[in-house]
Amino acid sequence: GTSEEVAPPVQQCFMVPKKEINVVSDMAKWKRSQAYADYMGFILTLNEGVRGKKLTCEYKVSEAIEKLVALLNTLDRWIDETPPVDQPSRFGNKAFRTWYAKLDQEAEKLVSAVIPKHLADAAPEVAVYLKESVGNSTRIDYGTGHEAAFAAFLCCLCKIGVLRVDDQMAIVFKVFNRYLEVMRKLQKTYRMEPAGSQGVWGLDDFQFLPFIWGSSQLIDHPSLEPRHFVDEKVVNENHKDFMFLECILFITEMKTGPFAEHSNQLWNISAVPSWSKVNQGLIRMYKAECLEKFPVIQHFKFGSLLPIQPVTS
Repeated sequence: GTSEEVAPPVQQCFMVPKKEINVVSDMAKWKRSQAYADYMGFILTLNEGVRGKKLTCEYKVSEAIEKLVALLNTLDRWIDETPPVDQPSRFGNKAFRTWYAKLDQEAEKLVSAVIPKHLADAAPEVAVYLKESVGNSTRIDYGTGHEAAFAAFLCCLCKIGVLRVDDQMAIVFKVFNRYLEVMRKLQKTYRMEPAGSQGVWGLDDFQFLPFIWGSSQLIDHPSLEPRHFVDEKVVNENHKDFMFLECILFITEMKTGPFAEHSNQLWNISAVPSWSKVNQGLIRMYKAECLEKFPVIQHFKFGSLLPIQPVTS
């Protein structure tokens, strides 16, 4: 998905995706699809790209990356412009719907600002993934299916050639990291419910990918081992360098009580001897718990860029 292949001529194939997986029997079709292969290939390519690297290290920042950060900054600004409303229920603040309506209206325009003119026909299809990536406006919830839509959004930008192979580190460290900041702000501001969460048995209420890429960053670290991420001092001193620790910091800010109780799966992971084992285990868990779970993947959109057709290559 991230190789420098020439994308097919756009005009022949772009249409807003209409198909959704809506019957359970289609799960097998999804796992055999080109979309699944491209999506997983993209996740694993980035996993290799950030291996052993700090968030604060030097990397190339292309114009496309700058434009994506600007897009996310716009979403962030809209949160400031749409304060939560007074309402009886504590969770799911209805102001989120106002914020989302603005994105729904502006998404194509935002995407058009990121992609070059000759690819303008791709904007409607790519914008679908952006709109899916911020949570559900009816239920006012957010979960790993929405996160997957953002990764699919980035994957599509790679497929049409907007993002390139040498953007790998910036995709994770600059764009995806900024996306996480905006999502955390949404979750806090509008008190969003976790979507499809397994509660204490899930890895995290909202995210999964930063744990995969974040554990890859820590592979072969000279002093930090998996057992250290439950140590508050270690987290406070290193979270600016490592996505994984940034996630742990956010969890401890949002949850009270012993870590082993509110985040049991992560607590268990802290006993794994090496970061490469953690990384491999998380990739397996991601496939099983997110990509192969119907409630998570039922809303995934297919079109010409991420087709439901079986893998060809």
